[in-house]
Amino acid sequence: MTIAVGEKLPDVTLMQLTDKGPAPVKTSELFGGKKVVVFALPGAFTPTCSNQHLPGFIEKAADIKAKGVDTIACLSVNDAFVMGAWGKQQGAGDAVLMLGDGNGDFAAKTGLDFDGSGFGMGRRSQRYSMIVEDGVVKQLNVEPNPGEAKVSGADTILSQL
Repeated sequence: MTIAVGEKLPDVTLMQLTDKGPAPVKTSELFGGKKVVVFALPGAFTPTCSNQHLPGFIEKAADIKAKGVDTIACLSVNDAFVMGAWGKQQGAGDAVLMLGDGNGDFAAKTGLDFDGSGFGMGRRSQRYSMIVEDGVVKQLNVEPNPGEAKVSGADTILSQL
């Protein structure tokens, strides 16, 4: 069952690439007492993700944070090394926190996963964005067409803040 507005996010461990290597990021710490914009996508380095979704959030990061957002986080069912390399290649810098949901635990526990085996991708995250306050989903935007980043894009989030 898909998580809904008003529900608390599951407590799982994601991974971030740091200067010292992969480091765990507990969702309870990421979201606890903060206002966070999260967007997720099927895979790093994929066309829609690289050409539309992530670049939109990087470009609008200052505007989003100006609305009281503490963190903008990008999630994908990839490992921390892939997410780190992709963030570097895209110029995410400090604007967007790049997090790997390597085992797909967050995607599965929120019900926002899908089976991409037909494309050789295995279990992946749907494309979505959400606004989270103190671990509770306040807005959820699931993209109806995974080849687009409109409903789940930065402009939609800005209009909801």
